[in-house]
Amino acid sequence: MSNPVTPGRADDWRRRYDAFRPRGVELDPAKEPVEPYTAYPTTYAPGHLLLTDEGHEDAIRSNLDRAAGEFGWAVDIDRDPSDEVVAAGVARRLARSQPRAPIVRRVRIRPNPQPGRDDQPVPPVDAWRLLQRMRALVLDPGEDVDTQAETRDASPRVPVVKDPETLKGVGLDHVMSVGPFGHTNPFGHTNPFGHTNPFGHTNPFGHTNPFGPDSYARPGSGGRQVVDYVGPAPARREGEIPGRRPVVAFMDTGCWSGHDWFEGRMLEKPPTLGIVSADSDPEIKGDIAGPLDGFLDGAAGHGTFVAGVILQACPDALLLPIRVADSMGTVLEGDFLDAVQDFLEALEGGLVVDALNISLGYYHETPADEQFDKTLSRLLVRIRELGCAVVCSAGNDSTSRPAFPASLWGWPDAEFHVEDPKDAAPHVAVGALNPNGSVALFSNVGRWVGTFTQGVSIVSTSPKFQGGMQAGSRADRNGQRREGLDPDDFASGFAVWSGTSFAAPYIAGRLAAGIAEGLMDATTQTDAASRSARLREVHDGLKDELDEGIMAP
Repeated sequence: MSNPVTPGRADDWRRRYDAFRPRGVELDPAKEPVEPYTAYPTTYAPGHLLLTDEGHEDAIRSNLDRAAGEFGWAVDIDRDPSDEVVAAGVARRLARSQPRAPIVRRVRIRPNPQPGRDDQPVPPVDAWRLLQRMRALVLDPGEDVDTQAETRDASPRVPVVKDPETLKGVGLDHVMSVGPFGHTNPFGHTNPFGHTNPFGHTNPFGHTNPFGPDSYARPGSGGRQVVDYVGPAPARREGEIPGRRPVVAFMDTGCWSGHDWFEGRMLEKPPTLGIVSADSDPEIKGDIAGPLDGFLDGAAGHGTFVAGVILQACPDALLLPIRVADSMGTVLEGDFLDAVQDFLEALEGGLVVDALNISLGYYHETPADEQFDKTLSRLLVRIRELGCAVVCSAGNDSTSRPAFPASLWGWPDAEFHVEDPKDAAPHVAVGALNPNGSVALFSNVGRWVGTFTQGVSIVSTSPKFQGGMQAGSRADRNGQRREGLDPDDFASGFAVWSGTSFAAPYIAGRLAAGIAEGLMDATTQTDAASRSARLREVHDGLKDELDEGIMAP
């Protein structure tokens, strides 16, 4: 694929394969059942668990050692794994201005068969099996007796600490995604790759109108497609500003800062946050992963599109992009937690941000049983207490199943408890509306979805990608190039796209716009408590406005 933004060098084939490699595996809820928990599908990294320090590290380590030993495995706990994060076979550094203690550590699982005790070979390493076996050992009311050690020439296995509190400090490392949180993102592809053989149709143009949520994946029905924009850039207030402009951060795939709309609209001297390697930047190179077929990667340009939505909602905003996701729109939960912790520490160190957009999410396998780690919730609460609203996309799976982090607030009749201080800036879960005001069929719904706004066939900014497809017809004449529409030539710098990913930044921008005048005129107090109160007021009014526009049945 040629790219006018950055002339590409020869790609290493190993890097492309690794970038396309799935981050995790699908959880089979029927595997390793443990009463009283009922598990539901999710996606997780099979080779390690996440450990947070809940004051029970020694007991957790002992229980993990015992459970791992029963499979012929061993565990190693990283002391500071976030300095060098390895995901999908690609080493990625999360940059930070100074070293800090990690809030989450990885529990690496490895085969470790013991002669005379374990069969050869031992089962493949699986974080879910280890987690469930540890839970079973802790919750089993019976006496902890290792009968195998009594009858064989093997050292006794470590005892089990039967304290249920130890189960709250360890869990799966879930795969977060910008699209349907358990699947490849059908809303992210310029041309959907969901078909085993895209050339297998007798007539590829035979679909009069695709039905169901998948219809949004097709260009012309909401899927990403090229568009030309003839209007002006969002008009910002110029001249001397006594105060400051509102700042909106977004954790996404990054942002192509070379777009005309973004000149002078990026936060000056931002802290170094997120992934910084340029050779894997999905906002610069559109085809990083998989075969050399020229197709744009599923989430390439996603962050740039989000940035344009924010500016349309708040032209006076300054943007702070934080790259956490790859070109396929995925990031491991542990890596995301590292980035959120870094962002929080930057706020505590003096960085001022008024809204944080998170168009990413995942599903937890046992949320109603409270067997999920509260670390992300606590970090987001602290961010809100510092005067920064948190806005999350609800997800594109057509379900009412709560998605994380969107549902991590005190919604009515919540099936789990999270801290939700009333004096902090709001936490908003955002679903998507069709252009006519009806709720998009793909959008997640439920009482945990706080509001709905436009999220279908949105026009916004795009890197100037040129994909591998060509115009269907060409007939040059009189020295002029004449051709049909090239379906993945984004030379205009704009695109049409759909998803709750693009509803959320509209709300983030509207919240920033609601406090912009007072901030810029220096007529309102700018401390965290005052900004939080003002953001809550803006949110309440905005929610009332948007709720009135939702089409009734």
